[in-house]
Order: sequence, then structure tokens, then C-alpha cells
Amino acid sequence: MILYPAIDLKDGQAVRLVHGDMDQTTVFNDDPAAQAKDFVAAGCEWLHLVDLNGAFAGEPVNAAPVEAILKACAVPAQLGGGIRDMATIERWLDKGLARVILGTVAVENPDLVRDAARAFPGQVAVGLDARNGFVATKGWAEETDVQVTDLAKSFEDAGIAAIIYTDILRDGAMKGPNIDATADLARAVDIPVIASGGVSSLGDLQALKSTGVISGAISGRALYDGAIDLEQALSALKS
Repeated sequence: MILYPAIDLKDGQAVRLVHGDMDQTTVFNDDPAAQAKDFVAAGCEWLHLVDLNGAFAGEPVNAAPVEAILKACAVPAQLGGGIRDMATIERWLDKGLARVILGTVAVENPDLVRDAARAFPGQVAVGLDARNGFVATKGWAEETDVQVTDLAKSFEDAGIAAIIYTDILRDGAMKGPNIDATADLARAVDIPVIASGGVSSLGDLQALKSTGVISGAISGRALYDGAIDLEQALSALKS
């Protein structure tokens, strides 16, 4: 199982939110590229980046820090937030991103997801952010009546690289991930599922791994707070 250290970007800084609330922000690093280099030095194999401002604006906002991270780090990175058209997808992949994450458009324009997955095999993931089992969009600000599992199944034949499943009520709260819901989703589809939201201890990571069906996990606040030692976690997940 791959551990993806998260760098959430707001106003050019590396931050974490609680439950996706932009008013509950903790700044962890004024230099996101330096933070990324620290994660890479600890041995991470991937980076998970989120343009929080972009998720609300519907277009990239934190392009400069993302580009700085891509230039500073050799490991692959995936990015979500504000990526809602083919031109933006192409632009980010041309700049060196390994994978784009499509969230809001997966609900509003699923054909774009399919077209992008065909055009860029292995480089398009879908971000499914859920509150009580229903998908939320536009930076989690808008709730839908779309169930996570139904939307995930609709992309079974699209050729997407992964689904990133976030339980919004767990995100940034340090209360542990929703293991059962994530595992149920992973069993319901053939697409690799990455867990996000609430991963706050080595035990959480080991529990996710023990399901045998979850391909990766994203953690942010726990790494910044020291609740998870990245080197120790990476070693444990390899064993």
C-alpha cells in the first residue's frame, strides 16, 4: 500500500483544514516546495497535492507553488483542485504532473473524465469526496444526491488510474479514517481505491492495509503534527 503525504495549498502556503472548512485553517509551512523535499527525503514514493483555492474557484490558483514542487522533487505527484477542462489537464501533465485528480467534473461532466482517461492513460484519477455517503463538490461546499458507490461504478469502464475516496467528516479531524466505507467501495469496483481523510496514526495505516483491498492512503495533518513518523510508516507498509 502506497502512502501519499499530502500538501494542501491555500494562498501559496501548505495548510490543513478541518472538515474542508476554509475558515478552519492551520498553516504548516510557508514554503510548500521545502515541505515536499522533506517528504521526499524521508523516502516517500508519491506526493498528493491539492489546490484548495482552485477547488472553490474552478480553476488553478496555486500554480506557482505546485510548479515549484514539481521542479524540486523527482517523485511523481498527483494534483486535485480546480481541474475542470481538458486544456487544464493537458497543461498540468505537460508541466510534469504524473496524475490529475478530477472531482467536481466527475459529477458535472463525466464525459470529460472518460475523454481524459482515454487521452492520458494512467494519468487521470477521480476524487470522490463524500459526506454521509453522498458526493460533495466545489471544494466540498455543495452536496449532491449522488451516492459514492454509484458514481464509482459508473467509471468502471473508463480506464481511470485510481479513485481517491475522502470522508469529509474525518478529514483533518485526527479521528481515524472510515475504514469500512473505504474498503466497501474498494470491493465494489475494480479500480484501485486510495483512502483519504482522518488517517492519524500508524495503526490507521496498518488497518487500511490489512483490508487487503485498499491500494493507498493519504495523510497530511498527522505527518505535520508528528503523530505519524513518515520514515517509520513507509517502512511498516513495505513489510
